[in-house]
Amino acid sequence: MSVTFRDAPGGPLRTRDFRMLLAGAAAGQLGAHVTLVALPLVAVLVLDASAFQVGLLTAAETAAFLLIGLPAGALTDRMRKRPLMIGADVVRAAVMASIPVAALAGVLTMAQLYAVALISGVATVFFDVAHQSYLPQILPREQLVAGNGALETVRSTAQVTGPGIGGGLVQLAGAHLAVIADAIGYALSALFILGIERPEERPAPSNSGSLRKDIAEGVRFVIGHPLLRVIALTTGLANLCTAVLMATQTVHLVRVVGLQPGGLGLVLSASAVGGLLGALCAGRLAARVGQARLIWLSALATGPFAVLWPLAGHGVGGAVLFAAGSGAVSFGAVVYNVAQVSFRQALCPPRLLGRMNATLRFLMWGTLPLGALLGGALAESFGPRTALAWCAAGFLAVPLPLLLSPLRRMRDLPVPEHPQEESAQGAGDEPVPSASAS
Repeated sequence: MSVTFRDAPGGPLRTRDFRMLLAGAAAGQLGAHVTLVALPLVAVLVLDASAFQVGLLTAAETAAFLLIGLPAGALTDRMRKRPLMIGADVVRAAVMASIPVAALAGVLTMAQLYAVALISGVATVFFDVAHQSYLPQILPREQLVAGNGALETVRSTAQVTGPGIGGGLVQLAGAHLAVIADAIGYALSALFILGIERPEERPAPSNSGSLRKDIAEGVRFVIGHPLLRVIALTTGLANLCTAVLMATQTVHLVRVVGLQPGGLGLVLSASAVGGLLGALCAGRLAARVGQARLIWLSALATGPFAVLWPLAGHGVGGAVLFAAGSGAVSFGAVVYNVAQVSFRQALCPPRLLGRMNATLRFLMWGTLPLGALLGGALAESFGPRTALAWCAAGFLAVPLPLLLSPLRRMRDLPVPEHPQEESAQGAGDEPVPSASAS
């Protein structure tokens, strides 16, 4: 069978537990996107960090995907997902709250920022692996695309509003105090997830009994599937380029384009409008052109807009160019994510979902710290404009693995039905038991 993008009668929003999960995602994502602006500005404005130090901070935020991504998946498959997500939110709230406390006490250092970024990153790995594996327990398979689309809409809305709020808070109260919004967001996320009523069954014991064997099983499943292989390669390359952007955009927009914190927040918010439009359009686009086609078309059509980033010079015109490039690339990235994440969730046997998602996260998100270090080094040595030029060149190459794969000749993605013995909830309207990438 092939995945379709037609929502089941009533839609996922009629499910109370999904609404609670969605509300938690909204709170957590909004706080995180406030910090997307505030945390680098703490480094740049409060601690006078260099371009390489900002890149190192970005690398610390994402290093956990490379360091613990694989064991996190195997461990998550052995644990209940909801308590794990709540615990991760509590940890993230606590470490983020430590930044304004230390700043007010006059003891904040770059070392603390690195530690906060690393600890928060570890918690995020476990949260995201559990989150993607938990969604099929709440929604039936035919509603996964609509559910993922709703989650992407929330994420994109946070991308639009969060940076603007963050820039405004930095301008009004200072970068260190703006970070408290992230702590509040994670605390609210934990409360919403705590309010989910559906009982979660204890995961079945591992057949292997060995964590190493469980990890190997997840790796074999991903590497052995030709479509998952090419999705991992493509997304890994895209994330490498994205990390270069993340590590250099604050330095470029503040020191080259000449933006104040409020203006920086507005540019990042405006650029995220593309992501929101992508989330709203993904289902209709997939129904019209096909899910498989949409995966490679989204990357091919929007990646070239990355060339606008290094062209952004001083003043309002540069800010507009930067926002336009980011908006177009974000549109394609969100459309791509909705299509490929829904395919992965429907493809994988429920008992392997955590390990599959963690393996993909390791392969796809493990490039983030490498890209952040590369971006910081390029910006420090040659300037942020040169780093962004290399970033744009990378985005031009992103679609190549997809165009050379079987996806190029497919309209929709084949998804086999899982045997009944894989799960008592493997068919019909019952939720399928089951972590990001995206």
